[in-house]
Amino acid sequence: MLSSTTKSLFLAALLLTAGSPATAQKAKLPTAASIEQRIDALLQQMTLEEKIGQLNQYSGREVTGPASNRKNDLLNSIRNGQVGSMLNVKGVADTRTIQAEALKSRLKIPLLFSLDVIHGYQTVFPIPLGEAASWDLAAIRESAHVAAREAAASGIHWTFAPMVDIGRDPRWGRVMEGAGEDTYLGSQIARARVLGFQGEKLGGTDAIMACAKHFAAYGAALAGRDYNAVDMSEQQLWEVYLPPFKAAADAGAATFMNSFNTLNGVPATGSNYLQRDILKGQWNYQGFVVSDWGSIAEMVPWGYAQSKSEAAQKALAAGSDMDMESDAYHTTLAQLVKEGKADIKLVDDAVRRILRKKFELGLFDDPYRFSDLKREKKVLNDPQHRLAARDAARKSVVLLENRNNTLPLAQQRTIAVIGPLAKAKRDLAGSWIVLADTTQITSLHDGLAKRAGKNTQIRYAKGCEVQGDSRAGFAQAVETAKAADVVVLAVGETWDMSGEAKSRTDIRLPGVQEELFQALKATGKPVVVVLMAGRPLIFNTIADQADAVLYGWFPGSEGGTALADVLYGDYNPGGKLPSTFPRAVGQIPISYQQYNTGRPVTKPGDIRYKSAYIDAPNTPRYAFGHGLSYTTFKYDNLKLSQPSLAAGQTATLQCTITNTGKATGEEVVQLYLRDLVASVARPLKELKDFQKIMLKPGETRTVTFTITPDKLAFYNRQLQWQAEPGDFQLMLGSASDDIRLESKLTLLP
Repeated sequence: MLSSTTKSLFLAALLLTAGSPATAQKAKLPTAASIEQRIDALLQQMTLEEKIGQLNQYSGREVTGPASNRKNDLLNSIRNGQVGSMLNVKGVADTRTIQAEALKSRLKIPLLFSLDVIHGYQTVFPIPLGEAASWDLAAIRESAHVAAREAAASGIHWTFAPMVDIGRDPRWGRVMEGAGEDTYLGSQIARARVLGFQGEKLGGTDAIMACAKHFAAYGAALAGRDYNAVDMSEQQLWEVYLPPFKAAADAGAATFMNSFNTLNGVPATGSNYLQRDILKGQWNYQGFVVSDWGSIAEMVPWGYAQSKSEAAQKALAAGSDMDMESDAYHTTLAQLVKEGKADIKLVDDAVRRILRKKFELGLFDDPYRFSDLKREKKVLNDPQHRLAARDAARKSVVLLENRNNTLPLAQQRTIAVIGPLAKAKRDLAGSWIVLADTTQITSLHDGLAKRAGKNTQIRYAKGCEVQGDSRAGFAQAVETAKAADVVVLAVGETWDMSGEAKSRTDIRLPGVQEELFQALKATGKPVVVVLMAGRPLIFNTIADQADAVLYGWFPGSEGGTALADVLYGDYNPGGKLPSTFPRAVGQIPISYQQYNTGRPVTKPGDIRYKSAYIDAPNTPRYAFGHGLSYTTFKYDNLKLSQPSLAAGQTATLQCTITNTGKATGEEVVQLYLRDLVASVARPLKELKDFQKIMLKPGETRTVTFTITPDKLAFYNRQLQWQAEPGDFQLMLGSASDDIRLESKLTLLP
């Protein structure tokens, strides 16, 4: 331990070096002092009010704007060391100015600047659900890295992403922020995004802190309604909803954010079970937890706390370290500590966790290291970023239908580009954009016009709006279609129809867009439909009748260019659905991980006293993992290395994949399994691994999966993760409903 004198001298050196970048570069801190020793020294100098100051986060939209009482109050709080973090302050000039205010405080503790950098900062990538459709972990990691590089160059230290909630209800608008319905795929993507944002270790000026959100089970909000309650079994919580958070923690996610929902009656912000027992206890998580916007104070309307003071008391006790925008810690926590209602040890632990991240980012050595005007200009003008966005968008596109090989487009003389989203730009960015100039987004119309060249005429008609019942534009659209060789129809949602607080009871294609499709289809011309949306939609008429259907999600800055690449076959689509697409809202929530039930449907049409609907089949419109290609793939030569597996052993499952078509293409080979008999009823299929491979025409490759007892395990009734002896069905396929090869493996006692 350091003596009190040594600690005081050490802190003095620390504060001096925090004053300016130049000083920090010249003065060297004692090499023997670890970050924890530096935190110890700082904590000893902090008053209770200064400690609580580190636990407060406020939005800075007003702090850089015109004079106001809010601005003056915030600036005074920052100068007095009563703020630990600001969100919504961005750009080198503003972050540097506000950081300078923090350095006027007694202890000169730097601020953390945070922002919702969800799928890009200036360069907009496809929405996260769209990126998940790529099943390309390297591309997803690169997307997060580019976003982090741009944000970090603009003075940002921390993003509130990735959202790793499993979402099985497309009525919930925030499905667009996640990776879909599957726990295994979601866990792999959570890890990729954390590593993309942060790199292997915090501290680089091309990286920012990640935040795994929303802890936990927010994706299961009842009725698909945002901010609603969640009620589920412990077994479902541990098996389906927690693993992506564990993957994010294991990848080093610097922060977690708790969720708005209750879980079995307790608001997540006040849940000891989630934050103390699981996250900081069983998982030994060393980062810090931030509340979602105002969620500490919102425990009052939930009826879980009588006052803001009681809400602060419960949140701190439960493990919420930083209060985002509810002002509960700032106004009540000091008095709670003085009255013995809040434990100072918990305050110290929360402060320690936050200070640790500031040290790891290097902010004490140079508070302005992320605020470099030259780097900001250089990074934000890097042309490679739009190339990366184009690549990600192409990989995210899913080919749902391609009747009579309508796609790729030949060199037609005339293309009719029709629909309310044909010339859209802002909509292609989707929800949660930060600095993007939406006028620079490439529309589908412009992307096709550029790709088609001078010998192809592009004719345009809007046809109708996304919403509303006006058919006034139908006649012009029909005449435009009649004069063309092929119709490309762009329909879907507007950007603000999905995202936070954008839940919908009816997820059918809005307005009269499907009627417009029918009118165009009646012309006899081939109709290629490009759907853009932030969630799975229901579009049964188009699904049944369109010559081809592409699902483009909200594809980002280079969306129009990427879609043109796919339509013309310059890029062969390889995307696979990360979410099940229902036939009707009445099937929701829906997932491929169905249970057999005691009365399963075993034959089509045989539904008498079976677990079935009388007005629709149980099957979805498009299953999880579905996605077509411009080529075909043959699965063959299945080999299981051994028929049984004992504890400590591994087996391998092999097959060959051959490109039997005429185009180079990517295939996502998906491994599913079923535990045939267990102490807890198991789903008919569970994704356990996948590999994405590129094959040239005629090329064959052997794909190998390793089967371990851990892959066969599940949470039993005692919530123990274990594999039970018995028989397992192993399945390899191109989608959850397109299984090509099967085998059986026995796990021995």
